[in-house]
Amino acid sequence: MYQAAARQNFENLSHNSYPGRGIVQGVSPCGNHFVQVYWIMGRSENSRNRIFIQDANTGFVRTQAFDESKLTDPSLIIYHPARHLDGVHIITNGDQTDTIYEALLKGKTFESALETRAYEPDAPNFTPRISGIFYKNPMPAYYKLSILKSAGNAETAGCERFTYAFERPLPGLGHFISTYAHDGSPIPSFTGEPQWMPLAGTPEKTLEMYWDALNAENKVSLMVKWIDRKTFESRVLIRNKLG
Repeated sequence: MYQAAARQNFENLSHNSYPGRGIVQGVSPCGNHFVQVYWIMGRSENSRNRIFIQDANTGFVRTQAFDESKLTDPSLIIYHPARHLDGVHIITNGDQTDTIYEALLKGKTFESALETRAYEPDAPNFTPRISGIFYKNPMPAYYKLSILKSAGNAETAGCERFTYAFERPLPGLGHFISTYAHDGSPIPSFTGEPQWMPLAGTPEKTLEMYWDALNAENKVSLMVKWIDRKTFESRVLIRNKLG
C-alpha cells in the first residue's frame, strides 16, 4: 500500500514543473540509514544563480551564489539548508535552520523554535517555510516535518502552522513536503499532509533518482544526507546544475 502510493507520488513529482524547494525524509531500504533529501529550484536568474557547498570543518551545507556579480538579493536565497548537533540532523528551506539550531543548543524544541518564525515575506507568493529534523533518540518520533504557510497566498489569516511527527520509519520509504503545489502566478502553496516517497538503496542512486525526476529547466541544486542510525554520522552528496 505505502509503496504504491510512494511510486505514484514520485511519478507526480516527475511531471511537476515547479514544486519549488522540497524535502524528503525517511529510511534506506536496508533500514540502517536515515535519509534526508533537499532540493532547490528557481525561475528567476537570481534564484538559479546558486550552488550547494559543504563546509569542510563543520559538515554544514550552505547555499552560495555561483556568480557573485549576478547576485541581486541574498536575503531569501543564501542560507544553511543543513546543520546538525549531537543526536540531531536539521534540514530546511531557509534561515530557520539557524533558528532551530540555536534553539536546540539552549535546550528548546523544534516546535518552539518555529513558533518564532513565519512564511517568507515574498508577496504575492508568501513562500512557505518547510523544515525537517531527525532524532537519534526518538521522543517518540524519529523524524518530524513542518510547514509554515499562508492561507490562499494572503496575510489575512496569519500564519498556518503544521508539524507532522513520524514514530515508525519504514525501510525504503520517506515523507515529502515542498513549498509549492505546482507553478502559477502567484504560486500556490503545498497542501495536505506529507506524501510517501521512495528511497533508493544508496545515496548515489537516491541522488540520481531525484535529480532526474526534477524539471530540467527549473532545478538548481540537490543534496542527499545519508545518516548512520547507530553512530549518527553522515555522508553528504551534492549535485549542482551550475559548475
